[in-house]
Amino acid sequence: MYCDFSIAVRQRIPAERFVGAVLTECGTRLESEGWDGGPIETLYLGGGTPSLLPAERLARLIAGLVERGGGAGPAELTLEANPDDVTPERARSWAAAGVSRVSLGVQSFDQRVLDWMHRTHVAAASEAAVRALRSAGIGSISLDLIFALPDELQPDFRAELRAALALEPDHLSVYELTVEPRTPLARRLSCGAAVPTAEGRCVEEFLLAHEVLAAAGFEHYEVSNYSRPGHRSRHNGVYWAGRPYLGLGPSAHSFRDGERRWNVEPWAAWERAVSERGEAVAGAERLTAEQRDLECLYMGLRTVDGVARDAVPQGLESALEAARRQGWIVERGDRLGLTPQGWLKLDSLVTA
Repeated sequence: MYCDFSIAVRQRIPAERFVGAVLTECGTRLESEGWDGGPIETLYLGGGTPSLLPAERLARLIAGLVERGGGAGPAELTLEANPDDVTPERARSWAAAGVSRVSLGVQSFDQRVLDWMHRTHVAAASEAAVRALRSAGIGSISLDLIFALPDELQPDFRAELRAALALEPDHLSVYELTVEPRTPLARRLSCGAAVPTAEGRCVEEFLLAHEVLAAAGFEHYEVSNYSRPGHRSRHNGVYWAGRPYLGLGPSAHSFRDGERRWNVEPWAAWERAVSERGEAVAGAERLTAEQRDLECLYMGLRTVDGVARDAVPQGLESALEAARRQGWIVERGDRLGLTPQGWLKLDSLVTA
C-alpha cells in the first residue's frame, strides 16, 4: 500500500491536538475505505512545515502512523524542512524517529532573493542545515530551487546551481516561480510594479539546469526533479504512476480506485470534523476512463520512463508525430518519452 500522509502543519496549531487528530483520522480512513492496513511503502510529511513540530510530537506521529499502517517502517520516510528549522539536535531526533530523507526548502542561495521571497532563513543556513543532517545520518537530502525569477532581482541561476552542487545533495527539485492569486507578487504584477519573467529566460534556465546537473552526474528523471543514482523520490513516483495514496490533515488529497478525495482546508473545521466523525473528507471526484487515460499519459510523459506506445490515444498521434520530427521524442523499445525540449511543450502536446 502506498500512503501519502501530507501533514499540513501550521505554526499556531497545538502540536498534541494536531498529532492526535491525524492519528484518529488515519485509523478511521484505513478502516472505512478498505485499505489493506500496510505495510506503508512511503510516508511523506509535508504540505506545511512539519519541521516545526516538537521532536517528541513528531516521533509520536511517525510511530502512530506506522503502527496503524501495519507496523513495518516505510522504505522511504520524507520530512519537509526549512533550513532554519534544522539544528543538530533536531536532525538527530528525526533520524531516531525513522526519517530517512529530508526535503530542504532552500529556494535560493542569494540573500536578496530570500528577502524578496520573505523567507525566514538566511543564505548561510542552508549549508549549516545540510551539515547537520549529514552528521545525524540522514541518508538522502533533497534541495528545492526556484528559477525564472523577475529581472529586477538580477538573478544568476548558474551561480545558484553551483552553490547547490557545492553542498553535494542527493536530489534536487527545480521549480519555475509561479504566481499564486492574491499574493503580494500577484498584486505587484497587476499594478505594474513588477515585470513577469520573459518566457525566453524561463526556457534558458530550465535547459541550463538540465545541462549543469546532468554534467554533475544527476539524472533528470522528471520534469522538475534530478537525482543521483538510487535517490529518486519513491513517494512522488506514486503520483506519476497513478497509484493509490492516502492524504491526512487539513486540505490533504487522496486517490484510490479512480476516485480523488480532498479534506476540508481550515484547521478548525478539519479538527472538528475528525472529532465528530473520525475523518474530514470535504468532497470527491470520480474520474472517467477518458480522464484517467489522459492523466496517465500526461503524468507518464513527465518522467524519463515515458509511456507505452499503445497508451497514446489516436487523437494525439499526429501531435506526437510532429514532436518526433522536432526531435522532442525519445523512443526506447515500445515506450515513448520526451527530451527536455519536449518537456517544455508537454502541455500543448497532451491537449492538442
